[in-house]
Formats: sequence, C-alpha cells, structure tokens
Amino acid sequence: MSAAVISYHPEVSRWEPNARGRLVEAAQELYLERGYDQVTVAEIAQRAGLTERTFFRHFADKREVLFGGARELQEQVAAVIRAAPESATPTELIETALAVSTKAFTENRAQLLRRGQIVAANPELREREVVKGAAMVAAMTTALRERGLPEPAASLTAELGSAVFRIATGRWLADPEPPDLSALIKETLAELKAVAAR
Repeated sequence: MSAAVISYHPEVSRWEPNARGRLVEAAQELYLERGYDQVTVAEIAQRAGLTERTFFRHFADKREVLFGGARELQEQVAAVIRAAPESATPTELIETALAVSTKAFTENRAQLLRRGQIVAANPELREREVVKGAAMVAAMTTALRERGLPEPAASLTAELGSAVFRIATGRWLADPEPPDLSALIKETLAELKAVAAR
C-alpha cells in the first residue's frame, strides 16, 4: 500500500451516513471487490441506494470519490499558516499546518487503509495522487510566501512539510496498533531536524 500524502485523504469532515458518505463507502467496496477500472458510476450509485444524478452532485467523476476534500484541506492548511504568530519558525509552521489533518485522519483510519489499497493498485489513481500532492505543496508555498518567507525557503518548507506528513502517516497506517498521529508527526520533524544538523 502506498503511503498517504498530505493532500489526499477521502474526506476532511467526519464520514457520516449521508449521501456523500454512502457514495464513498459504496465506491470503496466496489473498487476493492472488482478493481477500480471495472466499476461504473451507475454501479456506485446503485450500491449506495442513490441515483447517478446524486453522485454527480457530489463528485465530478469516479476518481474524485477517493480524493474528495482535498481542496478544502488545502484551504484549511493555508489558512492555518497565514494565521500563525509572526514569531513562528518554518518548522513550527509545518507542525501547525499538519495538525489540521490529524483529527480527520484519526477518525477515518479504516477508510484510509482501504483507500490506500485502491490507489496503490491503479496507475491512474497513483498519478492523481501525485497531482493532488503537488497542489497541496503549491498552496502551502503560496501561504508561506504571503507571510514573507523568501524563496527558496518557502518552497523547501512546503516540500518538507509534505514529506514529513507522507512519512508519518505512512508509518501510522502501516502499524496495526498505531501511536498518536500527532506524536508521529512531531517525531518525524525531530528526525528531519537531526538529519539537517548532521
């Protein structure tokens, strides 16, 4: 299973038994049962007990069932960076920004594990994951620049933030009895600082 990246978890909000959540659950079940390429939007809607029209009110296509919430997460992360105290260091900005995702990830761990299996098994979805990851890095970079962080520091900070999150969440998802995700992020940041100091 590929490691999760900062941009791409299924939903920012809690998974609730509403139309959107039902569609995501139905899609994941079908993708795992038959493979992503073999599943149609009509079949997802039918499994969820909904119509295709309802599907398209929530998602542009069947890929976005797996990547919904990415834009909202980007906006949240950028807003946190912009609102951080002026005295915050680049490392503190990374930690504060990444904390935005930890609650949603923790609440949806089972769905994220399934999602990771689906994405890892399909080249198209892996490419989409990379695109979404780049969009998150771009959003973080823009917010850091707006704070006055010059280049290349802004881009480096955003790239490192994404890498830290990817590594920490990858470890968290791979562990059958995972520690607190926030603690893993802090631990990974500390490792990064140690490597940079050598």
